[in-house]
Amino acid sequence: MSDEAAVQVRHSSSEWVAKQARLYEESGGTKGLTVQGIPCLLVDYVGRRSGEWHRTVLMYGRDGDDYLLVASNGGSEKHPLWFLSIEANPKVRLRVETERFEADARVLSAEEKARVWPELKKVWTGWDDYQKKTERDIPVIALRRTEG
Repeated sequence: MSDEAAVQVRHSSSEWVAKQARLYEESGGTKGLTVQGIPCLLVDYVGRRSGEWHRTVLMYGRDGDDYLLVASNGGSEKHPLWFLSIEANPKVRLRVETERFEADARVLSAEEKARVWPELKKVWTGWDDYQKKTERDIPVIALRRTEG
């Protein structure tokens, strides 16, 4: 993994997300671990246009060893920018609590999404509400730890 000090990371333009991301990272993954009681992780990704590293805080679910992200964007008709960047550049860095590691991202197929969606709704019911609010099929992204 790249030396964190050598890589400049841009935080979310949302003030509360940036503040939580800083707390999460600066505490070494011991603070800022939830939003509304839902577990969160930090994801660092390369911007599809800028080529720069970005960081955001996202709620997540699990499927075996994989971490699952829901690209809900509050039920908007547009995908979140972080999703478009991860789709274009699937090599990411995660912080899950005190652990930091690299992962590969991939969008789940419709069949895979149907299989994991009931469990994701148990993590946070808001995702199901967002899916009902939009015509867009909200993507689910699996993040799998990589060696290296």
